[in-house]
Amino acid sequence: MPKAAIATAVGSPLEIVDVDVADPKAGEIRIQMGASGVCHSDLSVVNGVLPIALPAVLGHEGAGTITQLGEGVDNLSIGDHVVVSWVPQCGVCFHCERDEGELCEVGSMASMSGGLLDMTSRVSRDGVPVSVMAASGTFAEEAIIPAIGAVKIDASIPLTAGALIGCGVLTGFGAAVNTASIRKGDTVVVIGCGGVGLNVIQGAKHAGAERIIAVDMVDGKLATAKKFGATDIVNPSTDGDAVAKVMELTGRGADVAFEVIGLGATIEQALQMTRRGGQAVIVGVPSFDTMLSINPAMDLLVNEKQIRGCWYGSSNVHRDVPMLAGLYSSGNLMLDELMSAQISLDGVNDAMANMGSGEIARSVIVF
Repeated sequence: MPKAAIATAVGSPLEIVDVDVADPKAGEIRIQMGASGVCHSDLSVVNGVLPIALPAVLGHEGAGTITQLGEGVDNLSIGDHVVVSWVPQCGVCFHCERDEGELCEVGSMASMSGGLLDMTSRVSRDGVPVSVMAASGTFAEEAIIPAIGAVKIDASIPLTAGALIGCGVLTGFGAAVNTASIRKGDTVVVIGCGGVGLNVIQGAKHAGAERIIAVDMVDGKLATAKKFGATDIVNPSTDGDAVAKVMELTGRGADVAFEVIGLGATIEQALQMTRRGGQAVIVGVPSFDTMLSINPAMDLLVNEKQIRGCWYGSSNVHRDVPMLAGLYSSGNLMLDELMSAQISLDGVNDAMANMGSGEIARSVIVF
């Protein structure tokens, strides 16, 4: 029986247990997981910020090898290395046809249901169904996922790197390249320099930003941000008011400001940091009861600022995963450098606890 890390109650550590994994149904595949990143969204489930029916296998940032195909799966083969997409993308619904795959009507329902496309899970424990996070459940030795949620990558790419592409890289890099309107020579601000924020920095650099200001309360994260392409750093705990500091550095504000934490206060700061006609992009996941206080007359009308939401980096995974894999292979995307620690499944709770440390960009479970 494969082992999995499951959440049983809000606020409690994950339990490493044996689970039963049923055969894939039509349109599904079985994956032997090779690696899974530990993402802040996993912690958000444990903390109760992101709701999911418990017990649940957590994990949604993963890559592995196909070991079984369900009926009707003819575009993938046993032995293929694949990246898991936690929003399966069908390619034919209203949103997919408009290049909004991250909003796929088929995949979005699955990713929120605790199951797969039919909203049921293939995982159980002692005969009791166990939910899977985001149609994935990658904190497990084996996973059943929808075939439309698997993107093949070249076998030469390490599964550890492929796993990171599946969430943190797609989300951060995509926020800068797909969601935002960055022009060559622009100045951008990135509030929050964890794993996703570092990839916003990489994406902004790729999009042509000339100046990238990293904002964080942890010096270790700011030091890492410099390695990933930040040109300036601001630590509000020592430099004072972050908005005032950004205005001092830029003169008029940033062309684009990214909020990658998920707090109401920092979302409002992102808007305040932008210039007239600038753009604030919301990447971090706030609690569902978070409300904002803004001045629509001045900020949105007179100053013509924009607020953009960003879900999964506004990514078409079937296009963007191969693109990012290619950038990594050519040496133009830092992935190995994101991995602060490679751990076993048994170390997942320590990885959760260490997530706020300035020394940890991403812990990766290696199976």
